[in-house]
Amino acid sequence: MNPPDPISLRQFLLAEHERHPDAPRITAAMEDIAQATRKISHLVSRGQLGGMLGSAGTANVQGETQKRLDVIANDVMLESLASSDHWIGLASEEMEHSLAVATESERGYLCLFDPLDGSSNIDINGSIGTIFSILRCPTAARRPQDHHFLQPGTEQVAAGFTLYGPATVLVLTTGHGVNGFTLDRGTGEYLLTRADMRIPEDTEDFSVNMSNRGYWATPMRDYVDECMRGSEGERSKHFNMRWVGSMVADVYRVLCQGGIFLYPWDSRDPGKPGKLRLMYEANPMSFIVEQAGGASSTGLQRILDIQPKALHERCPVALGSRHEVQRVVACHRSAMSQLRGVTP
Repeated sequence: MNPPDPISLRQFLLAEHERHPDAPRITAAMEDIAQATRKISHLVSRGQLGGMLGSAGTANVQGETQKRLDVIANDVMLESLASSDHWIGLASEEMEHSLAVATESERGYLCLFDPLDGSSNIDINGSIGTIFSILRCPTAARRPQDHHFLQPGTEQVAAGFTLYGPATVLVLTTGHGVNGFTLDRGTGEYLLTRADMRIPEDTEDFSVNMSNRGYWATPMRDYVDECMRGSEGERSKHFNMRWVGSMVADVYRVLCQGGIFLYPWDSRDPGKPGKLRLMYEANPMSFIVEQAGGASSTGLQRILDIQPKALHERCPVALGSRHEVQRVVACHRSAMSQLRGVTP
């Protein structure tokens, strides 16, 4: 007996109609994102043949050097979404301010996106991806401004990311679990290949850039040192360290196999509360991880509960297998209690 044909992203979203009142609108909006990521996937696969590698010679709003593909991917996302009636406002990690979209609809969504996560991997043919977050626009805002985007992560309608690896994969949540789709390059369709993705509560894998250890706050060093002491230490088990250098790849592994992804605060730039952007990376990934049974925290606060104050706000990130995130939180609480001179 032949296995049933996998269903397409559109078929999947339409079938969600009974569980999600926004299903028809989300389906149409997601088709715009799917179209954009198909284009980016093709450009990524061309690599040096398409003149995509190397620096663009420009810097983004955070002062970071942009790769050519950063700029191109941002343009593709803007063109695909701005030409659609499904969106009323767009915000990109690569742009200082949001963009109001001229549309006849009063019910368009807001979309925040990191057009190309993992830029340092571009020139070495490493895994990269696109991250997106979808919010409702306040009803009174016909031309939304930056402050209309400043909603806590709990307000997200949907979130997802694509991973441009050996296969192009799209991971999506609309608030009812997490599902993975693989791009069929022959038909151009995203097909459901990983239904109801779940993160194990326990893990023996952690993902962090260990070269930065000397610059972390004490609670994060304490947690990672516990893991590094292995089966002879207080955790009584051997941990493996994984690090790809792109959030999309590291989080996808967490979704598939379990683990914890860490991007701590770094004392080399103490004025910044973290490296990753709350609105473009931490919020959408936290929504996905929580919907897959995992947890997400700054160490002191659930990420999805943060009330954003700025479009490019940053925060520390610990997300993945629930029990390990709880351990990170416990390390932070212990450190805070010691500072106050009380027993945790």
